[in-house]
Amino acid sequence: MSGETSTIAAVGGADPRSAAVTFITTEHFTLQGARAATIAESTGRATMFLGSVSAGLVALGLIATASRIGATFYAFGVIVLAALSFVGLVTFERVLQSGIEDHGYAQRIARLRAFYFDCAPEITGYLCSVPPPQRLSIQGLDTGSWRGSRTIAGMVGVVTAVLAGSAAGLIAAVAADHSAVAGFVTGGAVAVAAVLALMRVQNAAWRQIRQHPYFDCQRAAVPPDA
Repeated sequence: MSGETSTIAAVGGADPRSAAVTFITTEHFTLQGARAATIAESTGRATMFLGSVSAGLVALGLIATASRIGATFYAFGVIVLAALSFVGLVTFERVLQSGIEDHGYAQRIARLRAFYFDCAPEITGYLCSVPPPQRLSIQGLDTGSWRGSRTIAGMVGVVTAVLAGSAAGLIAAVAADHSAVAGFVTGGAVAVAAVLALMRVQNAAWRQIRQHPYFDCQRAAVPPDA
């Protein structure tokens, strides 16, 4: 009887049960830790990728100096750029997954914040209370239609596309009897096509997660109709 009274009181705006406060606080802390882990992983992977690109370009410069832009340079350049393109592709895929996962954690944190204002409306003047559509914006998350191009995955995708275009340009230049025009035209076309393809993949992933979210807590909480 006392448990039912406490539950009714919490729903009606009175002081919530201490157990509920403990559960909510623990969940909030756990979600914050999970967000920090996804951000750290994305940053670490992007840093390793950019470090690999930097080392590869330095190696290309050394080979160019030693071989005087000969056959050795072209063969080594194609191999290095193709390998870096593959590393960039897998990095793009993983940081995209981490970004979507981080977005899901932020949504769950926004739902927990609603509990604070429902059970303790007197704190509204001290904490930032906004309508539900703006709860992600106050956490620093971009909710616009072009957010994919401003993410870590978008940055990695652009660098990967440039690397793929460079590899294609080297191959085209060698095939066209060392023609710089053929190399630039082919490399530019491949780079633009790769950027558009990767941005399309990213936008499709964000659209899919909006339709079928990882953490659809509201749907899971509603029992099916009899």
